[in-house]
Amino acid sequence: MNINWYPGHMAKTRRQLEGDIAPADALIELLDARIPASSRNPDIEALKGEKPCLTVLGRADAADPVVTEAWKRAIPNAVAVNAVSQAAVKVILPALKTLLAERITFFADKGQAGRAMRVLVLGIPNVGKSTLINTLLRRRAAKAEDRPGVTRSHQWFPMERGFLLMDTPGLLWPKFEDPVIGQHLAFTGAIRDEILDTESLAALLCARLNNLYPGALTRRYGVSDGLEAMARKRGFLLPGGVTDTERMALTLLDEFRAGKLGRLTLEKP
Repeated sequence: MNINWYPGHMAKTRRQLEGDIAPADALIELLDARIPASSRNPDIEALKGEKPCLTVLGRADAADPVVTEAWKRAIPNAVAVNAVSQAAVKVILPALKTLLAERITFFADKGQAGRAMRVLVLGIPNVGKSTLINTLLRRRAAKAEDRPGVTRSHQWFPMERGFLLMDTPGLLWPKFEDPVIGQHLAFTGAIRDEILDTESLAALLCARLNNLYPGALTRRYGVSDGLEAMARKRGFLLPGGVTDTERMALTLLDEFRAGKLGRLTLEKP
């Protein structure tokens, strides 16, 4: 399966991020805990330079907890959260204060105690940046939808306890050298479904899950040997008894993304 993804606005987004990062005191890079490596854009790694950065593994409630702990050990300054839960605030705020302790002291010594720390939230499309900001602000301020490409312009939001947060548009890179990265991004919805062959994608996901988590598909669908068998088991039939594999493919992808197949992680550190 070939995935072609290079929207023209990505170059503009990169230029915008370069300007946004400059005045920031620190960065939050939000990754998907199910695919931490695939959801880490190498362009963002280059853009952030020497800025202090907290890595947040979002959607941790849908990821394998054992593998998530391994990723936390492998990535410096990493925490794992469910971005829609207020428990995320109790994890991220202390981590930010620790990360910025020296900078907070620096401004206090200059007579600027209480100066708000500006924190930029970065990540690929549909990774949950706006949702995380809304959770940290304890109100709906940033627009969030379960599809890529919703955030169009950057915004600063005042936050309690001395922080300002900025939401940013998601940034993907021009091409995927490793096709598995593109597949992982497609599985989790970071790439628009309209540009993909849905049944091919779902078949790849079936194969990946059967390899990593034998039994996961059987527990959910009663069988695990392909879309046709799964569709028949679910009763997804067209006139004449033909299996509706397209409907099954969409169901599989939707339920994987929603965490209904269990806590699954597609890559290890």
